[in-house]
Amino acid sequence: MSSPTAAPATHQHPHPHEAPHTHSHVAGTGHVSGEVYGPSHQGSVMVDIGGDVGALIVHTPATLLGAEIELSHVDDADTRTHVAVRERRGPGPVQYAAVFPSLTAGTYTLWHPDRHGSPAAQVTVNGAEVTRFTWPS
Repeated sequence: MSSPTAAPATHQHPHPHEAPHTHSHVAGTGHVSGEVYGPSHQGSVMVDIGGDVGALIVHTPATLLGAEIELSHVDDADTRTHVAVRERRGPGPVQYAAVFPSLTAGTYTLWHPDRHGSPAAQVTVNGAEVTRFTWPS
């Protein structure tokens, strides 16, 4: 039996500066980072939107803290980007969310981090807007 082949893919990990980086990744493996990120505070996440580029905030339950949520365009399930769910502090109660800071407008599939690559939901991102989505229960 052959094993999946890792292919280079662009992934976004919310480091303290929310910078994207690349590494090899096999789609659908439920990649979970061993890194634990501290909470982000009000105003600490930058998004890059405008024209046909938007951003996506995925609100999650606290149980997903530290999990990496994968996302792919509906027409290309094998090319994925992912970001970790982090504690988000600001005015009001603490929230938990994954932030995709720059996505080309279109419809995307969100993938379960703990179900070995099964789709969780689809969400449409509009250009020049921040789309908010609540993780399905």
